[in-house]
Amino acid sequence: MVHRRRMALLSGVLLAAMSVTACSAGGPTGRGSNADRPAPAPYREEGAAVGDGDTQTRQDARSTFGVDVDTASYGYTRRLVRDGRLPRPAEVRPEEFVNSFRQDYPEPAGDGFAIHTDGARLPRDAEAGGQTRLLRVGLQTRSEDARTRPDAALTFVVDVSGSMDEPGRLDLVKDALHTLVDQLRPTDSIAIVEFSDEARVVREMTRVSDSGALHDAVDALHTRSSTNLEAGLTLGYRVARDGFRAGGTNRVIVLSDGLANVGSTDAEPILRRVRAEAEKQIAMLGVGVGSEYGDELMEQLADRGDGFAVYVSDPGQARKVFVEQLPATLAVRALDAKVQVTFEKDTVRSYRLVGYDNRAVADEDFRDDRVDGGEVGPGHSVTALYEVRLADGVQASARAARVQVRWADPRSREPAETYASVSVADLDRDFTEASARLRTCYAAAWFAQALRQDRPAHLDELATIADRAAAETDDGDVRDLGRVIRAADELR
Repeated sequence: MVHRRRMALLSGVLLAAMSVTACSAGGPTGRGSNADRPAPAPYREEGAAVGDGDTQTRQDARSTFGVDVDTASYGYTRRLVRDGRLPRPAEVRPEEFVNSFRQDYPEPAGDGFAIHTDGARLPRDAEAGGQTRLLRVGLQTRSEDARTRPDAALTFVVDVSGSMDEPGRLDLVKDALHTLVDQLRPTDSIAIVEFSDEARVVREMTRVSDSGALHDAVDALHTRSSTNLEAGLTLGYRVARDGFRAGGTNRVIVLSDGLANVGSTDAEPILRRVRAEAEKQIAMLGVGVGSEYGDELMEQLADRGDGFAVYVSDPGQARKVFVEQLPATLAVRALDAKVQVTFEKDTVRSYRLVGYDNRAVADEDFRDDRVDGGEVGPGHSVTALYEVRLADGVQASARAARVQVRWADPRSREPAETYASVSVADLDRDFTEASARLRTCYAAAWFAQALRQDRPAHLDELATIADRAAAETDDGDVRDLGRVIRAADELR
């Protein structure tokens, strides 16, 4: 029997990935976006270059965004570089590079978030003025025992189009689903929908205690013809609604290369449908596979569906990105989480948030709970980096910024907040003395910006930073980052 040959690592990917979802705070045209607001003019200090994305603090002291735990952009870039190709700049999202790596933040004692902040001067070879600093804002939720989580109702929407016949696509998905059936609790439920040119229900919502029927459904998945993603999602959400479990975790999990070519291939009609269904408490997770991957469509669908997108190319990568970094549970710790960083006008001349371009929230919507933020699971971390330019002559004790996080309790839906302050002294250590995790964040983020051609960067020096951080942490993920950076440098 095919299902006797399991792939435990990839099952862990799906378990872990489904546990933690994060949505955007509205796209560039959404209600929670700052995209329509005029961009503030960057502050230019004498003799120092300021990038186009820098914001003058006296014009806009607040930076607000919805949290994001997507990692697909880095996973797909890693795959492309290993195949001898560079990603298109539009496919590179720096926050997803940063959030692909372990951070070791302390967990809070209760629900919600612990805020961790630190910083450093930029490396001496960085092209920045003497007053430029790096600020890291880290959020961490409390872990949870998988045995106490609510039961889950999971609808898998599986792409069986012809393009999924490539090794490492449908075969990977089927092995993962087989192992997942064996690892979930008997009281959890699974439904399976497949789509090619049309969509059909392979198995209605079924308790995992009936594992034989679920294994047979997985074995029945075979590649066919075209890719009608719209039909798959429409039917998948219908099945999820029919099998909805009040008080449980309800998810639609799309496993696809994201290369829609029949039905509606325009993102907007599909996005509107996903958005409407997400409001019915059914979140979406996008799991991308394949050497050719529709990154933009999968990322947008997950954002609108109160979910997130991951990319899987092999069992080893799956374990590194998800099994070791994300909790293998299906619970939710915080809903609609947003971050607002308020910089002190007398202390900080300008600032720039690295990435999170499509997560922007209007500053005045930070406490408007009708505006979406991000959904975060137990034991998960979220990291954001800022490039900050200090005013001349500021005291070490002066406050540089205040970090606030707002979220809703997943059970009561009641809002909560916490905050932390950042001083100039917190940002003033030499880069070589900063934590290895912070230096990893810098290497990952500046690598992404170089690929996007946002900022100049010497990739060999970024690879060296990653190598040194890997040696200190004995982290294979970070060691691999150094190899990916060097391989990308050879392709430029």
